[in-house]
Amino acid sequence: MAMAAVGVGGAVASLLPQRRRGTVVPWSGAAACVGRRRASVAVRASYEAGVGVMATKVGMMTYFEPETGKPVPVTVVGFREGGNVLTQVKTAATDGYDAVQVGYHGVREDKLTRPELGHLGKAGAPPLKHLQEFRLTAIDAFEPGQPLDFADLFKEGDLIDVSGNTIGKGFQGGIKRHNFKRGLMTHGSKSHRQLGSIGAGTTPGRVYKGKKMPGRMGGTKTKIRKLKIVKIDNDLRVLMIKGAVPGKPGNLLRITPAKIVGKNIPKN
Repeated sequence: MAMAAVGVGGAVASLLPQRRRGTVVPWSGAAACVGRRRASVAVRASYEAGVGVMATKVGMMTYFEPETGKPVPVTVVGFREGGNVLTQVKTAATDGYDAVQVGYHGVREDKLTRPELGHLGKAGAPPLKHLQEFRLTAIDAFEPGQPLDFADLFKEGDLIDVSGNTIGKGFQGGIKRHNFKRGLMTHGSKSHRQLGSIGAGTTPGRVYKGKKMPGRMGGTKTKIRKLKIVKIDNDLRVLMIKGAVPGKPGNLLRITPAKIVGKNIPKN
């Protein structure tokens, strides 16, 4: 299956999303000794304000409001061939919690394993590359194989939460990574971009954990909350979201309705 391309302003962007792995829930406390059972862990997962979709970042551009002509910086988000399809409905009776699983980005069958093809075939869904769960409070209105159209879930002016992997910067120093100031460049100073002293004196005589130091920067999952949908173009099948979203063009994004306490999220 050929990959779809989304054109914006005469340019065609090639979309190359990444695969998202499942998370591992760690055991609490120290490891149990041999022959002793480990204590059970109560897992708390946050509920989404509503079912969301996966999309692909295309790039940024300037959008001019038709009424006022005011320029608005927007991120263009497109959808690959195959769209978003509901691949599984999880219930408290069978899985211990209520959630829906959504698949995205249609691919050829030889790109997936037989277990993956069997799982998707059971729901009547085409071969899809990415699978993600959306934990909800009510799942009565969903069924496997149901397509999810962004135009039916969102409208212009809605607030959304967008999450994705940020751009990796590699190993960086303290100035770039933590916005440290540099030292003097004159008057005999020998310390320009060095980190400087990191100790805490004789007491406690060690370096505190979490000390801001050089290290790997970027390449982590980040969520940008309460972004506004400026424009929905059904012809190009793209969303225009005000502001910036994580990652570079081609990055896989997760778009959900914004959580607003007191409106769609209980205060308690």
